[in-house]
Amino acid sequence: MASHRKPRPGGTRVAGIRTPALATAALTSVALLSQTANAAPSADDRPSLEEVEKKVDDLYRQAESATEKYNAAKEQTEKQRRQVDTLLDDVAKRTQKLNEAREELGTFAAAQYRTGAAAPDTATFLLADSPQDYFDQTQLMGRMTSRQKGAVDDYITEQSATMKKRQEAAQSLKELTESRNDLQTAKSTVQTKLSDARELLSELTAEEKARLAAIEKQKQEEAARKAAELAEQQAAAEQKAREEAARQEAARQEAARQEAAQQDSGSSGSSSSDSSSSSGSSSTDSSYATKAEQALAFTRAQIGKPYVWGATGPDSYDCSGLTQAAWKAAGVSLPRTTWDQVNAGTTVSLSAAQPGDLVFFYDDLSHVGIYIGNGMMIHAPKPGTYVREESIYYDGESSIHSVVRPA
Repeated sequence: MASHRKPRPGGTRVAGIRTPALATAALTSVALLSQTANAAPSADDRPSLEEVEKKVDDLYRQAESATEKYNAAKEQTEKQRRQVDTLLDDVAKRTQKLNEAREELGTFAAAQYRTGAAAPDTATFLLADSPQDYFDQTQLMGRMTSRQKGAVDDYITEQSATMKKRQEAAQSLKELTESRNDLQTAKSTVQTKLSDARELLSELTAEEKARLAAIEKQKQEEAARKAAELAEQQAAAEQKAREEAARQEAARQEAARQEAAQQDSGSSGSSSSDSSSSSGSSSTDSSYATKAEQALAFTRAQIGKPYVWGATGPDSYDCSGLTQAAWKAAGVSLPRTTWDQVNAGTTVSLSAAQPGDLVFFYDDLSHVGIYIGNGMMIHAPKPGTYVREESIYYDGESSIHSVVRPA
């Protein structure tokens, strides 16, 4: 019986494979979906907010470390520039003296030619660039007067000294060029780190920026809590020290009364000596406190001024520029960089920190602030911020490196 089914269109399916047109469309769709997935990665592929925060903090720290390198290179460059200028001035003066000595020798030679008092070799000696070559010729030296010999001696001395100074100037110019290269490298590093940090922050959404601000607030609250703890510990230690001092003073006075009653002059002299020693120590503490208060008064007046890397005031500062300027106001000269400032005083424990002390941070000593008491300091934190008062635990207790008393 004949089938009533309609014949299938030719080429619609061969062994389960769709027509080339349909297959091409399907493959195109898959490719487009794949490209879309690659162009728009899932949220899971993005760094977490905490990772971004850490990266930004690391970049700012690296920038601050590079800033200290820039400060050191700049200081060295300025020092070498002054040295080069001095050497070049000296070379110019010595060259003038050398020319004058040469002219005097020329005068002698001309005079001998006119009078016939000297052989041609004498003139050659007097006008030579290196007259020392002829110095051992006894017969020639015998024809020279004492004045002429003195002129030759002066010429040779000036020639040798001028050559030495020229060599020193050339070496100093080479070192100056190297310092300028270091300066430019440090400057480029700072700019790169800051640019990277700004780029990371610019990629955050408004919600992420709000969350980042909340995280920062939590860190500040924890830092404030740690500062309060340190303030309590220091207050307790000070109270204990006062009580101990009062006890010792009472004991001293009691001993003095007993000595007076016994008419023991030797013991009285010893007591007087102890009292004098105690007074000397008190005077030293008072002197430091006076200078520290002057430094702190200056520092407080800078609050609100912007952080600018490499700046030393008066309109902006970086961290070490601020501490240097503060202690300069108190009559104490500090080096320019954190790496040198940490060695410009006496290291004390954190629990013994006093207002005016310098607090250094991180293993690379890339940051410094000035302690104001109660676990707080004033510092120029980082680019984009302003000089401000803040807990010394602003970046965690582990970030504190050391405390130095500079005067």
